[in-house]
Amino acid sequence: MIRAERLTKEYLSGGRPLTVLKDITFEITTGDLVSIIGPSGSGKTTLLGLLAGLDRPSAGRVIVDGEDLTRLTEDALARFRGERVGFVFQSFHLIPTLTARENVQVPLELRGEDAGTRADELLARVGLAGREHHYPAQLSGGEQQRVALARAFSNRPKILFADEPTGNLDTATGAKIVDILLELNRELGTTTVLVTHEAELARKTRRVLRLADGVLVSDGPPE
Repeated sequence: MIRAERLTKEYLSGGRPLTVLKDITFEITTGDLVSIIGPSGSGKTTLLGLLAGLDRPSAGRVIVDGEDLTRLTEDALARFRGERVGFVFQSFHLIPTLTARENVQVPLELRGEDAGTRADELLARVGLAGREHHYPAQLSGGEQQRVALARAFSNRPKILFADEPTGNLDTATGAKIVDILLELNRELGTTTVLVTHEAELARKTRRVLRLADGVLVSDGPPE
């Protein structure tokens, strides 16, 4: 499903190149559940952004579901993300003036689907039946992340990318979100790649990519 070939990412810092990722290669099979871990500044979020087509590498290739993302135009990348990818972020990114139901409906309406029915089904699936008409400010952090999960699965993505999905949640609430992620991965077969700094979450995934100073230092099952 995902192949990274000799990925390198550099930025200019003070007029000099700063290498954030260097020569990273790996493959992720369809339906796998993979975590990316490493200390702060190791390049985790940068790597996730390259795999998701949110950024472009300085060198190397990213091939996702048969598409070489490095060759796609910006419009083609946007279509690819909208049709095949779901995203969950640490800070939820919900629209504050829309209800939970409306937040999930937005990407569905863009696809011309029966937005109301599908949104209600997804919210019920993540345990929010009866909370459809609440605004983000009326929901707890865990409930907001559940809305974000429902929205992420609205386009029936082949791949879910999650960046620190439990980072803004307390331990108990974060554990519930992780359980939902694991259930959806098993039931739907959605390839799931998540960035986390939490060792306990990484241990629940099937495979761990460990970064240090922008280099892939290990790739294997959780310890």
